Amino acid sequence: MAMVAAGDGAELYVETRGEGLPVVFSCALCTTHVNWAPQVEPLVAAGVQVILWDYRGHGRSSVPAEAEAYSMERVVDDLGRVLDWAAPGSKAVLAGLSFGGLASLHFTLRHPERVRGLLLVDSGPGFKNPKAQAGWAKATEKTAAFVEARGMAAFVEKAGATMVGLRPELPAAKAAALAITAQDPAGLAHFARYVAGVAPPVIDELASIDAPALVIVGENDEPYLRAAEVMTAKLPRAEKFVVPGAGHIVNIEAAEVFDAAVIAFLSRV
Repeated sequence: MAMVAAGDGAELYVETRGEGLPVVFSCALCTTHVNWAPQVEPLVAAGVQVILWDYRGHGRSSVPAEAEAYSMERVVDDLGRVLDWAAPGSKAVLAGLSFGGLASLHFTLRHPERVRGLLLVDSGPGFKNPKAQAGWAKATEKTAAFVEARGMAAFVEKAGATMVGLRPELPAAKAAALAITAQDPAGLAHFARYVAGVAPPVIDELASIDAPALVIVGENDEPYLRAAEVMTAKLPRAEKFVVPGAGHIVNIEAAEVFDAAVIAFLSRV
């Protein structure tokens, strides 16, 4: 594990395990690298270098106080520096859940030469329709205001299904919830307002991405089923996998099914 310096001096928490094909896992908004813990041992055993990190304002990374420190451009640059530290000179597979998938797409469009493949989990390409974008911005503002006013424990209790999954009794879900609860609400509020809520859509640019992609979505994650169809149709080298009976946090809810699909995809990549 390490603290990697961002371009503006912020510190980014990164850890890496295993050797082989580098795969960088980016988390959903308001969650941490701990959400990906179930994938570490199975993927390392399959010959993968697993790279976990926390966005600025999340987990163990720095929490800049200034709103200007938060933007999609900063996130893309941060991800590049994580790659520079963890897998210098190597092309990597970018794996992201929810916002993490969108961030991975933004990075790929800016730095295609660094990306070997994409793993897009319960994610989408952003909102091109102004009304839909306004609705999403309103939702992220509600999240920001809630965590500022009520704190992270209340947020996990309220939004647990989209943070740790539909099976909160699982050890991995409990560990993820503890890590989420320990975060600074101020950083998450800034990130929600100035990064996630205003993230530019990439739907019109998907056709230009040549990297192979696996689009995974939970059967019961209704808000992302259509997004998964759109990405699979528009990405030139995409395939889709639906996880039966799962919701938004498929990698925890159905870890064995998820891991098997990912390992099979990585073997083809």
